[in-house]
Amino acid sequence: MRTIHRFLAISVFAVAMAWVEAATVLDLRVLVDRLQPYQPNPLPHFGGLGQAEIIREAATLVMLLAAGWMAGERGRTRLAYGAFAFGAWDLFYYLFLIPLTGWPKSLLDWDILFLLPVPWWGPVIAPVAVSLLMIFGGVLAILLDRREQPACLRSWMWFLALVGTGLVLYAFMADAINASGLGLDRAWQVLPVNFDWSLFLVGLSLMAVPVMDMVRRYAKMLRLGGLNI
Repeated sequence: MRTIHRFLAISVFAVAMAWVEAATVLDLRVLVDRLQPYQPNPLPHFGGLGQAEIIREAATLVMLLAAGWMAGERGRTRLAYGAFAFGAWDLFYYLFLIPLTGWPKSLLDWDILFLLPVPWWGPVIAPVAVSLLMIFGGVLAILLDRREQPACLRSWMWFLALVGTGLVLYAFMADAINASGLGLDRAWQVLPVNFDWSLFLVGLSLMAVPVMDMVRRYAKMLRLGGLNI
């Protein structure tokens, strides 16, 4: 299968999965009367809903990783396809929520992003920025990958990307982590007011370092006429 066909297949999967996710979220939010997610206790106890929702989130990640694994031929391309699938899924999830729920009304609207191990909070534009970076980086990594010249990153780039990922995740979970010092239940009740943009942007910039290196390598490949998808 050519690379373009793999991209098409995983794109169809990610978009279809995004619709399923958006429809599921619509059902859940109507059920618990919270179309606007910016409320304390983002997962009310309701007939076993909490446990089912947490497991569903974990299953979603497994499905995306499995899709990347099936699309790629080896470890690095599987990781790249997985990143692409995750980014496309998350981006279209928000796009589908708009006609389904009328939300988000703005990219600065607060959203509950994830529930494991504590609630993640952030303005919609923050996960959208991360998703766009994952899509862009995944595409570049796949296009650059050649058996004779694999798209391997230098170890220090992996380190910077991992540090950046940690900073971004902490920016999402900071309020819940701080509140959990007073008891885990408090982490679920906290409603953040201020988002740490400086920490998030530093983390996102570090995550972008290997992507910028791939941009440089991709430009060189184009100059040498080495692109064939």
